[in-house]
Amino acid sequence: QAQLVESGGGLVQPGGSLRLSCVASGFSLEHYAIAWFHQAPGKERKGVSCIESKDDKTFYMDSVEGRFTISRDNARNTVYLQMDSLKAEDAGMYYCAGIPIYCPGPAGVYDYWGQGVQVTVSS
Repeated sequence: QAQLVESGGGLVQPGGSLRLSCVASGFSLEHYAIAWFHQAPGKERKGVSCIESKDDKTFYMDSVEGRFTISRDNARNTVYLQMDSLKAEDAGMYYCAGIPIYCPGPAGVYDYWGQGVQVTVSS
């Protein structure tokens, strides 16, 4: 069964760091663009970052540019989201999703979604 599984969430103090992982099983991430989405409590899910499959081209939402880094390890079938200098507004659920090759616009329809992982930013 093809699926994505996120891990690495948890509780961190403001200014701290976390690294989220998105591991694929049942298919190869090599041919997929992978995006990370953030859903704050009571708010809509929004795209945070995306990495394309062919040249590892990356995209970031303005609010995380310079603080978050997305990367991929095709040998491990994994995409990472390194989150530094975390703020209270970064708290919420994080989901990874896969779509063939290119990072789409806001209306993109993804083939695969993970179940999500919780990030809490609090002192």
